[in-house]
Amino acid sequence: MITIYGMPTCPYCDYVHEQIVGREDEFRYINIGENIRNMKKFMDLRDNDPAFTHSKEIGDVGIPAFVFEDGHISLDPADAGLIEYGSEAACSIEDHKSGKKGC
Repeated sequence: MITIYGMPTCPYCDYVHEQIVGREDEFRYINIGENIRNMKKFMDLRDNDPAFTHSKEIGDVGIPAFVFEDGHISLDPADAGLIEYGSEAACSIEDHKSGKKGC
């Protein structure tokens, strides 16, 4: 199972979250803004894993973040078999939510 850290106010996270609805056997989504425990767990990862080095350097939060079963972390949705918001393969969030073919 892949754990995804994100929050609904992040359009990149929202786009990823829409792709995993109904796939709870493959993905677990943790909203870091939901409670302090979720935020603390994410911050521990962000503070200590080199996957976040570039994000911190440019002032990004580093979400969505993907934690794989073997413990490695990626910030690239493609590594989890998902499509990144804004990529050529992406539809708009509204297209995706409305069930547009190919989204």
